[in-house]
Amino acid sequence: MHRPDQRQAHARVTAPAKDDARIWLTGAAIVIGGALWAGQGFADSHETIITNHGFSNFGELKYAADFAHLDYVNPDAPKGGEIAVWAQGAFDSMNPYATQRGTPGAYSTIGYERIMAATADEVGSEYCLLCETIQYPESQDWVVFNMRRDVSFSDGTPMTAHDVVFSHELLRDEGTPSYGSYVKQVIASVEALDDYTVKFVFADDIPRKGLISLVASTPVWSRAWYEETGAHLDETRFEISPGTGPYMLESYDAPRQIIYARNPDYWGAEHPLSVGHYNFDAIRVEYFADTNIAFEAFKSGEYTFRQENSSLTWATGYDFPALANEWVVRDVVPVGTVPSATGFLLNLRNPKFDDVRVREALGLMYNFTWTNETLQYGLFAQRESFWQGSELAATDVAQGRELELLQSVAALIDPALLTDPVVMPHTSGDRQLDRDNLRAALALMEDAGWVAGDDGMLRNDASEVFALEFLSVSPSFDRIIMPYIDNLKRLGIDAVYNRVDPAQYQLRSQTFDYEMIYDGYNSGLEEGSGLAQKYGSENVDDVFNPAGFSHPAVDELAKIVEAAETYDEMAAAVRAIDRIMRAERFITPAWYLGNRWMAYYDIFERPEELPPYSIGELDFWWYNAEKAEELRAAGALR
Repeated sequence: MHRPDQRQAHARVTAPAKDDARIWLTGAAIVIGGALWAGQGFADSHETIITNHGFSNFGELKYAADFAHLDYVNPDAPKGGEIAVWAQGAFDSMNPYATQRGTPGAYSTIGYERIMAATADEVGSEYCLLCETIQYPESQDWVVFNMRRDVSFSDGTPMTAHDVVFSHELLRDEGTPSYGSYVKQVIASVEALDDYTVKFVFADDIPRKGLISLVASTPVWSRAWYEETGAHLDETRFEISPGTGPYMLESYDAPRQIIYARNPDYWGAEHPLSVGHYNFDAIRVEYFADTNIAFEAFKSGEYTFRQENSSLTWATGYDFPALANEWVVRDVVPVGTVPSATGFLLNLRNPKFDDVRVREALGLMYNFTWTNETLQYGLFAQRESFWQGSELAATDVAQGRELELLQSVAALIDPALLTDPVVMPHTSGDRQLDRDNLRAALALMEDAGWVAGDDGMLRNDASEVFALEFLSVSPSFDRIIMPYIDNLKRLGIDAVYNRVDPAQYQLRSQTFDYEMIYDGYNSGLEEGSGLAQKYGSENVDDVFNPAGFSHPAVDELAKIVEAAETYDEMAAAVRAIDRIMRAERFITPAWYLGNRWMAYYDIFERPEELPPYSIGELDFWWYNAEKAEELRAAGALR
């Protein structure tokens, strides 16, 4: 995670903003030596003050201040039409920021913008969106955002610096508790110096790495709306604050459908970050309780874009008439992002999982090889690292700076981490139950005090059977999880598979009422202050830490990640953390896909070369009205 953020598994639909020529034609960063004028609220300083159109934690910005549009978009993409996607389950709120209650509608952050925006072809950089420029000293002790004067909310009211301060305070006080706790420690003050200037001052003795990016990611809401309605950020509701983004909530029919409409008066339509983006007049989301029903609806043209997540469906289901008639395009697109660190996750808040030997034994009963070849058509690879496929993944034996960092926390870790190769996923045979792994798991359980009785069940000294509930929500996972449950039973575990409805799963997952689930952590190509929120000991009861993982050595190394001034230092510390966490075996690594499967009706166009970090179907694809009319006439679409 690049920052402590609200946990959303949604596509990037971040609206860029329109800048006037005098800002975007100023060239590269402007360096101003000495003191700045008191009217801007800056004290006399002997530091160099940097003024720029963007910010990068490491290295240079890709785009100069006078860029016309992002490299990967079609600046002449036409506007119009609708894209329709699907979501599973139900929703009972349109407020995505009430992270500990309710189920928000899909893409419900779409109407809100942040002070600065990232791109899909760069790592660790943000560009001014709601601001014109930013200013900060070389020490990064503070940052000033010079806000734009032409930004308006969707209700037509202007956005000011006072809305920014209000939004920061609202998110701090009513957002995710771990976020509020963190920003209270690192941000000393926030002040609107005037109607269009905001200054964030950072606390003393706090590493500066990532702090500018943190505050630049602040979403901005209407202070007037919150004051008039008396609404709170942490409550479930359908009435929502107006945003400054390119889309607005047009209608909803809970729990079946949501429609977002492009704001015809969007203030940022001509901004260089917006050119070629936000091309659909409407984005429609259709909800289905069952994945099979959802697929049938796609085949009949009830919705038009589908990102496939079932290997069974991808391998065997795409033989329907619309595909044969070439009405539907089937596509595979590689992605450069780090896959989520998902797998069979144990809730470490439960003392039965305190012993790493128990955790390893439970993991040994999952057979990736058999599962992938037999049930998933050989389409996946097995995840090894929490930062799979990136320079942040630990490999072989620790060396160089990574080893030095591990040695600095040697008193807190297993000495084997200094000398042995990094923990890799166990290997399994081509039968569902790998007997070598079964014997190894039995030995580990016995060493941990769980011994098999005459009935084959594992019991402790108090004659208690080792029971385990696997909590699930998706019917499509039944065929994958049930063989794992069967293997656990062969080990002597009283294993139960419990699939519940989405509302119950949401409640139980939010309250950590589970023993084992399929879940994980979001990882990024660059890590910073958000790392402690995911894995820090102070955040074991945070929604971003589903396993409740904590480790004193990780706490110390996370401080180095946060304070790192170079990419290499950050990467070495993350690799050390990866090595430690893999040895803790609190997630049994499952499958991952290095590309995305998607199918869509042939009514859309997209750039020939997609950027490495986004497919962009809702962001920079566009609608072909002529093709849509042809398919509609042919009866392909509803």
